[in-house]
Amino acid sequence: MATTLPVAIEFELPHGWRAAPPDEVGAPDTAFIALHPQPDAGFTANITIDGEYLPDSATLREIADGSVARVRKAGAVVEITDRREMGSKEVPGLIQKLAIAATVSGVPRDLVQTQAYLCLLDVADPHKRAVIRLVLTSTAAQHQAVVGDFEDFVRTVRPGTRAVS
Repeated sequence: MATTLPVAIEFELPHGWRAAPPDEVGAPDTAFIALHPQPDAGFTANITIDGEYLPDSATLREIADGSVARVRKAGAVVEITDRREMGSKEVPGLIQKLAIAATVSGVPRDLVQTQAYLCLLDVADPHKRAVIRLVLTSTAAQHQAVVGDFEDFVRTVRPGTRAVS
């Protein structure tokens, strides 16, 4: 069953991308998924959103390390090809790029994931921190064609007034 985000956000999808029900497209642990209109060799590039509350001592780097561990646990070979801080003091963030060799629906794939982590305060309880994870997954061949859309998308994400699920 699709998850919900710990804090409300708002965003704008890139032109042509379409939202899909997470449960129906095999992404039950996400709160939101958008699909690119043109698959590459049978794989549809996608943008997913999920999030969680952070323990007081957790850093974005530790959360990002956990994401890498989960991908590896699923049987993929993962290499971190880039990782850097982004955002501001008020909304710190981290971005990492992963090269992934995995089998998806029985087909070996070379994938690229660009993961952006944003740390937001809970408006209802400012003592709580939440991390929102935005992930672009595409084939290695299609990544350059879709990463600009993802960067544009990330720039539109902001705290919201209503929940996204």
